[in-house]
Amino acid sequence: MMNWEQLLSTKRFGMEEYHTENKHDRTEYQRDYDRLIFSSPFRRLQNKTQVFPLPGSIFVHNRLTHSLEVSSVGRSLGENIGRELRKKYPDSKAHFEEMGAIVSAACLAHDLGNPPFGHSGEKAISTFFSEGKGQQLQQQMEAEGGRWTDFTCFEGNANAVRLLMHQFKGRRKGGFALTYSTLASIVKYPHSSELDDGKNKFGFFASEENDYKIIADELGIPCIEQQPARYARYPLVYLVEAADDICYQIMDIEDAYKLHLISAEKAKELFLDFFEGEKRQYRINNLNFVSDANEQIAYLRASVIGLLVNECSETFLLNEEEILSGKFNGALIKNISKIPQEAYANCSKFAVKNIYLSKDVLDIELAGYRIIGFLLEKLTNAIQTPNHTYSKLLLERIPEQYEPDSNDLYSKVQSIIDYVSGMTDVYALDLYRKITGMGLPTI
Repeated sequence: MMNWEQLLSTKRFGMEEYHTENKHDRTEYQRDYDRLIFSSPFRRLQNKTQVFPLPGSIFVHNRLTHSLEVSSVGRSLGENIGRELRKKYPDSKAHFEEMGAIVSAACLAHDLGNPPFGHSGEKAISTFFSEGKGQQLQQQMEAEGGRWTDFTCFEGNANAVRLLMHQFKGRRKGGFALTYSTLASIVKYPHSSELDDGKNKFGFFASEENDYKIIADELGIPCIEQQPARYARYPLVYLVEAADDICYQIMDIEDAYKLHLISAEKAKELFLDFFEGEKRQYRINNLNFVSDANEQIAYLRASVIGLLVNECSETFLLNEEEILSGKFNGALIKNISKIPQEAYANCSKFAVKNIYLSKDVLDIELAGYRIIGFLLEKLTNAIQTPNHTYSKLLLERIPEQYEPDSNDLYSKVQSIIDYVSGMTDVYALDLYRKITGMGLPTI
């Protein structure tokens, strides 16, 4: 059974020798948040696709705005839980009052490892190694002891963990040197890629597995299986996941309306279905105060988010013992009360059919496959033939922090993925055009 006093730790990864319990005006968890906000990888999210292509005249969500909204919802969830746990355990030394800060910081970072072009970017990397020209690397990599499934099952969440923890060349030990609690809150699927069941859901690459073990041991997170590694979920992961679930599903409906993929009436219908009886009628009456459809939909969206925050908070508190024992199954959003659960499932089904398969979304996915696949092909060829003239030119393009000249193939391929996954949509497209000759630098 995990316990809160051990689970909430201000110890920083990579800076353990400097750890003290000294008090500062900003708590250590608030420092995590600030450190992420001011980081380059976080700023780059503004030029990475969330679902819809990056905006022209109509602004829709990108990875940056999505992460900020998830962080806001996550803070509310964390504060709700922390407040109730303080009432339940009044004498505990656990940092319950800081749960909102921990969850909001983890939410800021949850998408840092996602490649350009939305979720299609993850698929493009995976399929390059499982179906594309990257397959030729498997035999050599496995002969050297590299974990091939890290690439054929590429996962943005595991890549975020690497980005935050890995000491890239010239950088400080511990990567971002975040607190153990914030780092653990990001690992949604705490197991090795060897246990992936085809869903591309795992928590850490082989290169970060031992580092995660250090964090898990310190926080008292049970190890369920040693080889391949599998751990119980860190409790606050459920809140980060819930915040993400709430935001992407609800905000995608609003974005689809703004892009004229669905009507205002359909968007309002989907949101009103979260309520019944007097609560539903109350919101219908409130719609009469404004005639602007954008404002009406924004009001209903805010109401739905508020409802889901309360529902997920209650679900967490009702299942606290199971969560602490590592036995709780599924996401919080799938265990809320019947009416909102059915409405959420209905939104998901509608989105898959009418939003995620829309022409604009499919076009960006096709572009992502083409661009990412091409870049991976050229760069992986270059690391295999580093003495060729063309390879030298390509490898010079990679910042030295990524270390494409590593000794083993696993690390070399990882360096290429580090580089490509860190690109913005615009940068990836620009590099693609320059390598193909379709775009030339100004002369």
